[in-house]
Formats: sequence, structure tokens, C-alpha cells
Amino acid sequence: MTLHRLIAAERWRERRRLQQAGLCAALVAIASVLLLALSGWFLTAAALAGGAGIVAAQAFNYMLPSAMIRLLAIVRTGARYGERLASHGAAFGALARLRPALYRALTVAPPSVVLALGRGEATARLIGDVDAVEWRFVRLSGPWGVVAALASGAALTLLCGWLAMVATLACVGGALGLARAWAHRLEEPGRAVQQAMGALREEVATIGGAAAELRCFALEDWATARITAASDRLAEAQARQAAVAARFEALHVLGVALAAASALVLSADAGAPIAALAALAAAMTADASAPILRAMIERGRLCEAEARLETLFEAAEAHPVTDVAEDASLLIDRMPFAPGSRIALTGPSGCGKTSLVEGLLGLRPLSPGRIMIGGRDAASLAPASLRATFAWTPQDAALLAGTVRDNLRLADDQASEDRMWQALHDAALDDVVRALPQGLNTWLGEDGARLSGGERRRLSLARAYLADAPWLLLDEPGEGLDALVAAQVARRMDARLERTGQGMILVSHRPVLSALCDRQWAADGEAADPPLNARSRPGGPGRAGAHPADLRMRSAHPAGTRSCDG
Repeated sequence: MTLHRLIAAERWRERRRLQQAGLCAALVAIASVLLLALSGWFLTAAALAGGAGIVAAQAFNYMLPSAMIRLLAIVRTGARYGERLASHGAAFGALARLRPALYRALTVAPPSVVLALGRGEATARLIGDVDAVEWRFVRLSGPWGVVAALASGAALTLLCGWLAMVATLACVGGALGLARAWAHRLEEPGRAVQQAMGALREEVATIGGAAAELRCFALEDWATARITAASDRLAEAQARQAAVAARFEALHVLGVALAAASALVLSADAGAPIAALAALAAAMTADASAPILRAMIERGRLCEAEARLETLFEAAEAHPVTDVAEDASLLIDRMPFAPGSRIALTGPSGCGKTSLVEGLLGLRPLSPGRIMIGGRDAASLAPASLRATFAWTPQDAALLAGTVRDNLRLADDQASEDRMWQALHDAALDDVVRALPQGLNTWLGEDGARLSGGERRRLSLARAYLADAPWLLLDEPGEGLDALVAAQVARRMDARLERTGQGMILVSHRPVLSALCDRQWAADGEAADPPLNARSRPGGPGRAGAHPADLRMRSAHPAGTRSCDG
């Protein structure tokens, strides 16, 4: 679903609250016009009555107009509160569904689109651009108020003659027409503000993520200069936008002044109280156009925000989606791998092993026809289908700022504690977690700051174990581990694979882990070696049935195998 269709659907879903907001806005406008007009008449008439002497002053009815003024003031206040409550309720309700929809679009969009977004830019889309859409919902009640103000203002100024009414409506219409013409020509400053805001967020996120390295190399001043430059560009764009806003504000003030002056002059023959009524009614009628004028000020920023969001939704909608393959057999560079195979992804450093792993997860584009999953081209499978096939341990072992339990449940939000502890045991991390103050409920901090590098990597491995996927996709799971822990991880990994029957694609520098593999796949496009363990099991290549002694022999004599160097 594209953004425009999504917004249209949300407007329909929130139509009752939007209608309530519109009715309240109309009531605010009517009460405001009547209040100001009646106040002008009342003050002028009271002043004339007082100046005419004691008899006229005593005969003047003060109670009824003052009571009406108080009533209109109460109605306006209550209606304004109702309008804000209903319009913001509709906006927040729509955003509560829009942001998850945008996040889903990010996850299924083609890698070429998603990888072009940095962390700060993605945050700008999820926060800044969506907030601009919120502003659209909040302002939807504005036209209701303008129409109601025009109707009530026209009725009141008509009491003074049709010329006063026509002059008032002409002033309001002229101001709105000129503003509409300006809005099309003055969009660029608003667009520039939205772009500069996203660029600043991207700069701050990028530099903030490297804060430790920047301090170590004494580059704080360089980083500060980059952020300052991005901030200056935003300030410059905001200054141009403020100049545009000043034009519209001046137009608004001029429209109010002209409407009031023309109504006053054209109704002078009707007497001072009626002329005051007409002038203030005309002024309030013109003032009611303020919400539409402010919407035109923000037109460029809103159009840019919607265009940026629409790009993501269109990319996600255009991405081909196919069902997940019925079986988990792989055909890689015309080499077949049965489910349960253990494959060492080999190749020299920089040949693209990690990129290929990320391609299997839909994080990068894959070459069509290179990898088949269950007879289907992996390049045509949706990211969700690929991620149901592979459980991933990334090279950087990224963790949530949450508890151990939170990080494990990324793989399975319904996982029981028994399954969690089993996964931690298989990753040789259960003793570490038991020693933490609250065990599974221990807060780990930003990116697992409470754990060491090797512990973070093992927690990432345990998370992959929890995923219900036919293949494990492990990218350097042994980095940061000492020899004893790496050997323990390898033994438990071997036992788990034997128990579950899962397949494994492994990238690793550690011989103790690469020795678990019985097949090789060269990521650099060269021909892979024959099966490492073809003689260990009757019936052809495969890991099942291999004796642990064979693994130890290959680990002790790496010359007989191709290692997973990369």
C-alpha cells in the first residue's frame, strides 16, 4: 500500500473523530465571529448610551448582551478544546498505524533502497517525516472553520448592506487566492528544511556512533565542525522558510485590516454600533483564514516529507513477493546442498563473503540464478521468506538496549525459558547469564555494553539457535573467543546440529569451527573443493555420521582441508 492510499484509509478510519473536529472548528469560528461582532456593537452602543445622559444609560439593556457575550466565550472555549482533542486523537490514532506500516515497508523494500538510508536518515523518516503527516491530520478541520466563518460573517455584514458583505468576502477570497499562488512558487524553502533536518540527523547519528574512535584519534573538533556545518545548513533553510512565513503572515494581517476597514466605511450610514459590529465581524471572518494560510506555509515541508515516505512505500510495494520454498535444499553456483549440510563459505579476505551472507537474508541484492532455495530463485524471494529460511548470527553481533530475555526473543517472542536456557547452553553462555544479577532479566545496556565482545557474539549465536529456521547462517561466530571457549562452542554446536538436523553455512577464521563443516563453497566464484567428509558416511557427502575423531584429525592437520580464511 502506498502512502497516499494509506493516508486515505486512515482518514476513513478516523472519519468520526475528524468530523467531530470539523464540527467543533465550525462552532469555534461561528462563536468567534458572533462574539467579536456583538462585543463591538455592545461597547459602542453602551458608550453612546452613557454619553446621552442618565436616562438613556438607565434605559439601555446591559444584561442581555453581556450574558450573550459570556455564553459565546464559553462556547468558543469548549469547542476549541473539543476540536483539539478530536483532531489530535485522530492524528495520533493514524500515526500509531502509520509508523509500523513504514517500518514494515523498510524491512521489505529492496536492499538498494534500504541500504541507501543511514541510521539518522531512517530516523528522520520515522520521526520527522511522519510528524509532518501528523500535522496534516491536525489541520484537516481548518476548512470547516473557514466555511463557517464566511457564512456567519456574511450574514452579519449583510445587516449593514450587501456592499459590506461583498467587500468582506472579496478581502478573504483575495488573500486566499494570492496565498495559493504563492504556495506553489514558495515550496522550495520548506522542502529544503525537511532535507536539511534529515541530513543533520544522519550526521549526528553517524558521528555519534563513532564517538569513541573520534576521541581516541583527537578528532572531536573535526566532528564538531561537520555537525556545525549541517546545523548551519538547516538554520539557513529555516531562515528562508521564516521569510516565506513572514509573507503569509503579512498577507493575513493585511487581509484582516482591509476587511475591517472596508466593512466600517461601507456601513457607516447604519450608525456607529452597527458599523462597529460589521467591522469586527469582517475582521474575525478574515482572521478565520489563518489555519489555511499556515497550511500553505508548511506546504513545501509536507510535500517533501510525503515524497520521501512515498519512495519507501512504492519500493516496498514494487518488490516481488513469493512464497517461501517448500523445502530447504540449496543449489549454489550449480552445487547442490541437501538440508542438514554443513557448508564452509571460503574465499580470500574482501571477496564478498559477508555481502553474500547478507544477500541470503535479503539485506543486499543477489545475482539472479546464482542461489536456488527449494527450486526457487533466492533473488526473487521476499526478504521475509529468506529470513524464515536462515537464522543469522551477524559479524558485528548487534544487540538491543534491553535485557538478555529481550535480545533472545528477537528470534522467537514466544520462546519459553527452557528453550532460552538450552540455546544459551548450546552457545556456551548459560553460566555467564546465570552469574548476572537478574539472570535473563539483566539489563545489558546500549548494544550489550555490559557484556564482553565474545559474550555478545555468543548471545547473538544463542539468538540464532532460538529461531525456527532450517539453516544457520553464521558469520564469524568464533571471533573474540579464547581457544578453550571456542572449542566448547564448537563441541556444543556440533551436538546441537546432530540433535536438530539443521544445516549450517559458516564463515569463520577459527579452525576448530570450520572443522565442523563437510562441504565448501567458494564465495569468490572459484570452484569449491570436494566434500571434506565424503568418506565419513555411506551414501555420499554430508555431515551426519561423521565421527568426532575425524573432526579432531582435520583440525589438527589443516593441510588436508581448505580453511575458512576470509
